Amino acid sequence: MHDIFELLPFDNPDGGVWKQGWDISYDANQWSPTNQLQVFVVPHSHCDPGWIKTFDDYYRSQTKPILDNMVTKLEEDKNHKFIYAEISFFSHWWDEIDDSIKKRVKVLVDNGQLEIVTGGWVMTDEANAHYFAMIDQLLEGHQWLAGTLGVKPQSGWAIDPFGYSSTMAYILKRTGLKSMLIQRVHYSIKKHLAQKKAMEFMWRQQWDNEGGTDMFCHMMPFYSYDVPHTCGPDPKVCCTFDFRRLPGSKYKCPWKLNPVSVNDGNVAERSLTLLDQYRKKAQLYKTDVLLIPLGDDFRYDQADEWDKQYSNYQKIFNYVNSHSELNTQMQFGTLSDYFNTLYKTMGVDVGAQPKSIPVLSGDFFTYADRDDHYWSGYFTSRPFYKHLDRLMEGHLRSAEVIFSMAQSYARKFTSSAFPSVEMMSHLVTARRALGLFQHHDGITGTAKDFVVVDYGNRIVESLAHLKRLIVECATYLLAAEKNDYKDKTYYFNVDELRESHDSLPDKTVMELSESFRSVILYNSMASKRTEVVKVFINAVDVEVQNPTGKVIHSQIEPFWADTDSTAGLKYKLAFVCELPALGVARYQIRRVAPASNPRHHRVEIKLINAQPNQATVPSFVVKHKTDSADFSLENAYFKARFSGTTGLLKAMTTKPDLVEHKTEAEFVLYGTKNAKEKSGAYLFLPDGVAKPVPIAGPLVRIITGPILSEVHVFTPYAEHVVRVINSAGSDGTALDVYNIVDVRHLLNKEVAMRISTDIKNQDRVFYTDLNGFQMQRRKTYDKLPLQANFYPMPAMMFMEDQNCRFSILSQQSLGVSSLIQGVVEVILDRRLNQDDNRGLGQGVLDNKRTPNRFRLLVENRRSSKEASTTVTLGYPTLVAHLVSLHLTQPIFVMPQKPSSPPLTLNPVFTPISHELPCDLHLLNLRTMQNKDDSPELKYVPRDTAALLLHRLAYDCSYPVLGLSCVATDPKVTFENLFKDLKVEKLVETSLTLMHDYGEVDPQTAIQVDAMEISAFRIKLK
Repeated sequence: MHDIFELLPFDNPDGGVWKQGWDISYDANQWSPTNQLQVFVVPHSHCDPGWIKTFDDYYRSQTKPILDNMVTKLEEDKNHKFIYAEISFFSHWWDEIDDSIKKRVKVLVDNGQLEIVTGGWVMTDEANAHYFAMIDQLLEGHQWLAGTLGVKPQSGWAIDPFGYSSTMAYILKRTGLKSMLIQRVHYSIKKHLAQKKAMEFMWRQQWDNEGGTDMFCHMMPFYSYDVPHTCGPDPKVCCTFDFRRLPGSKYKCPWKLNPVSVNDGNVAERSLTLLDQYRKKAQLYKTDVLLIPLGDDFRYDQADEWDKQYSNYQKIFNYVNSHSELNTQMQFGTLSDYFNTLYKTMGVDVGAQPKSIPVLSGDFFTYADRDDHYWSGYFTSRPFYKHLDRLMEGHLRSAEVIFSMAQSYARKFTSSAFPSVEMMSHLVTARRALGLFQHHDGITGTAKDFVVVDYGNRIVESLAHLKRLIVECATYLLAAEKNDYKDKTYYFNVDELRESHDSLPDKTVMELSESFRSVILYNSMASKRTEVVKVFINAVDVEVQNPTGKVIHSQIEPFWADTDSTAGLKYKLAFVCELPALGVARYQIRRVAPASNPRHHRVEIKLINAQPNQATVPSFVVKHKTDSADFSLENAYFKARFSGTTGLLKAMTTKPDLVEHKTEAEFVLYGTKNAKEKSGAYLFLPDGVAKPVPIAGPLVRIITGPILSEVHVFTPYAEHVVRVINSAGSDGTALDVYNIVDVRHLLNKEVAMRISTDIKNQDRVFYTDLNGFQMQRRKTYDKLPLQANFYPMPAMMFMEDQNCRFSILSQQSLGVSSLIQGVVEVILDRRLNQDDNRGLGQGVLDNKRTPNRFRLLVENRRSSKEASTTVTLGYPTLVAHLVSLHLTQPIFVMPQKPSSPPLTLNPVFTPISHELPCDLHLLNLRTMQNKDDSPELKYVPRDTAALLLHRLAYDCSYPVLGLSCVATDPKVTFENLFKDLKVEKLVETSLTLMHDYGEVDPQTAIQVDAMEISAFRIKLK
């Protein structure tokens, strides 16, 4: 794709009836009796699980009638076919139908009339979604299908996501699918590929030199997936073959040429007119097998549409198929009917590379559907919920891992009090809530306000259940006697509570006395962690003991209720914890007399531009900084320098080489174009380059202490906090940036954080991640409009020159660019008055006070090297990987309840005998659900779990700092990995456990290659 971007002028000449293409011609003699055009017309209905209506409203009003009609109408004729994708809807319908209808559905699946395509919980967004969640929603769909219909999807179908990621091609390949289809790709790229007959290609991962990741991909050629844009290049002609729009229907063709019913008098003309379009479309592909989708959003919800489409098309098929001189065979088909016939015609196995089909690498961002309408707005839209998504994901993964361990121990100790069924029901609900939100109108921020509320409520409810589940599992695993644990006794609190889906959380305050109170900490990562944690307490002077009973250094700071005042009896306690891999540890805290604990430190507070009423903080010394000189905060890894007037970051000096790097932070504002078309939920149409937000005399707080130091700056649109963490772990290697953004008083503006560095990234080349899974090379082009140079940043970006690399690691997905050499802009929030004419019918005006968090990392190369501008492959450093993982997989803090019943706890729970290497990430350990449509078994956990391991690939040319784990051994053995549990059975499987590849001896050393994700079904005893 890099080569295509370099080559294309990205112009937009008028192509005639195919506006974004050209006038297609063909030679009718290219087909013969031995070389016929084989046409597969594929009826489909695209069902959004939330967009203009909520999931439940769509189900009741449209999806249920579609699926009800499907059974009856497909049974009327064995030649009728239909494909369906969204398992979130399908499973809901399945729960409501009786056993006799379920049997009839199974017959339709078995005889090939109904095909489930992709089989995910949703048709996932591919820009903002994280690979954990993309895989998880696919796992949920595939496991549901395995337990009910016994179906293994073969083909991927993604007609509506707004741009495509090569990560999805990798995931589908590793789940065992053979082929895939995509639609929404930039019109210039479509035209270029169509001219080369390269709209079917093997999609290969960039790191793959041998083709082991190759996935056969079909790209649809025209503007949309609706009927006017799928039969051929002329939409006004194609619209006349959408028989839902027959006279008498409320649906009309916008080209003022309407369909007519096919009858004996017009069948010849209608058939030849349609065949002409099919033949023209066939010129864009290398084979004589042609795919014609027949459907649109929520189609076939009325019984008469099935009749109109199927009967009229059948008359055309009968005519064409009976006229041998036309050398064409037409039929209804499924997506896999099309792909399988293509493979057979080309003489290769299903999924193999047919001769003459090219190989392509890269991704399809940023999408434009017409003119300069780039869909880069949704990379940031509704950032509050993008943040909530990552929070939910971190909680779900952590809950899966700790539940799988606790459940195995509960089986081993036959702990009847362990509430495994209730916990499993919460896990399944949470998997489905997260899965639902990955939908391409969910995490994208492109749904109606009340639909966003519905998604938010589902996530926040599950978040609360997951927090409680983690607390209970951690308590059970630490219990000295497992059978002393009692369900619903609640020995420990969750760390925070949320009043509603759109509120910021309230932290739980731990009530202390002279007796020790416990706080439990849980690390869900498979390597040990040294990290600073914060506990909210009601005392200033305390003592903290680690699990061995040693008093450790601690730091106390006030909790600010607002800009002017602190909260009484609420303080932030910070200390460095050390946690084993997948482990739980108990730290103890008690109140002590002032100045009696030499290892406890009160922070010092300095204020800039403060009012007199902001200067009083009980129990703490407050000073005023009166000069305008810059000031610095530092730890063992770097020193950060800040402006003495604005408090904003200016530079970072790396240690031990003491090289200062410019890292100047500011906030900037984009307006929207003064034209008919303006920015909205999808589109970013700015009125030019961003303008700096003037910050004159802001209130600045400088809080310093031995464990962490912070600078708080109150800017017009963001409360901006920068932290230097004094920890030997990965959190000490990077500068922590936390903003609470508030744009509710703006109109048609977008706020961005700009960081200007002295990195000389040649040709303005920078790298952004795809779904947190891999890095993709980007380059800012002057031939593209400004908004086209923005890309999704689900987890990280970096830019580098021959000496140094600057990375931003992000806790949430946002839009990012490097428009000027050495400068990065991250869009933080957008407030837009109007709809952008893509169907939503509203602006984006439901903004909240929105948190976002980043880590800034400056790394010097071990030795200087010329930075290549042509290499498309980039990898994060190992430090960046770990900082990013620790950002999204936090340590869980569980304070003891004030009046908790007695329970003897071990100081530490260490489940594994040796940690996994640094670069081997435990992506999930997910207990398998029982048969979903069995009321008795639905939430009874199986005794097996899905174990997913991802080998991180990293750039070795940078030093490794702050890591306690090692990345030396590329192999892992399961035999003695778990201390108290035995691996009874281990089966290597496809990514969603659809296909078994064979049993593995636990004594065998397993190698996971760089970039690969390996999946196993594991049974622990």
